[in-house]
Amino acid sequence: MNDPITSPTIEGMRAHRSIRAYSSKPVDEAVLRSIMDAVQSMPNWVNCQHVSVVNVADKDLRKQVFEFCNQQPYVLEAPVFLVFCADFYRTWLACHEDQDTFDQVSKVQDNLMVGVTDAGIALGWAVAAAESLGLGTCVIGDARAHGPEMAKALGLPRYVIPIAGLCIGYPAQDPALKPRLPHEAVYFTDRYNPDLKSLIDGYDQRYRAYRSQRTEGQDNESWSETVASFYQVPFKNHLSVPQMLEMQGFNPGLPATDTPLQP
Repeated sequence: MNDPITSPTIEGMRAHRSIRAYSSKPVDEAVLRSIMDAVQSMPNWVNCQHVSVVNVADKDLRKQVFEFCNQQPYVLEAPVFLVFCADFYRTWLACHEDQDTFDQVSKVQDNLMVGVTDAGIALGWAVAAAESLGLGTCVIGDARAHGPEMAKALGLPRYVIPIAGLCIGYPAQDPALKPRLPHEAVYFTDRYNPDLKSLIDGYDQRYRAYRSQRTEGQDNESWSETVASFYQVPFKNHLSVPQMLEMQGFNPGLPATDTPLQP
């Protein structure tokens, strides 16, 4: 197989690490504006632009958000914390506030997937933009752990839901790169190949070595063990998501249940 072609952009993306310790150096507003300019240039569903970003700058509000994110310390300590939201409020306005029409929009499951997908793309572009400017980032999925409380604290109107948070700041640590699954386990041509056990077994060995080195021998859990322990029990922290969706005007008919769906 030929070596992959690279570029400064690709090299920067391949060097991504989650940064959880930040220097006290502030992030200039001009830098944030550049990051947001990049975010607004992202591809999105038929240019509906179903994404909004809330910068949690007020110290008291940040403390509340820190609690809603299960007290992850870097949420409080990062110079910048952004909350990325799927936003259909502007869509409602564009529909001339026609509630009957929009009631149908809010009940279609695919529309919810559109908003979440757009928010995920925006988050990725923000990470790439920030890191290209020498900043470190850490994505916070727990921004929706207490979704109803988060929505109220941020003043989100109906049809806007928090999806994920993003810590941004100048790094005060230099963690090692985390090994990833082999290409053959994630990239397929024409048809998915479910025969992945040997690839995952090999990856588990590399992941054990990484964890052992990172923790000075205190932890050598494999990737499979880490993932299994995470999903063996319902993720209790996020059980308020159905309540949040209903509160924010979405009724997509999603099952509010702990029972895992069968593939």
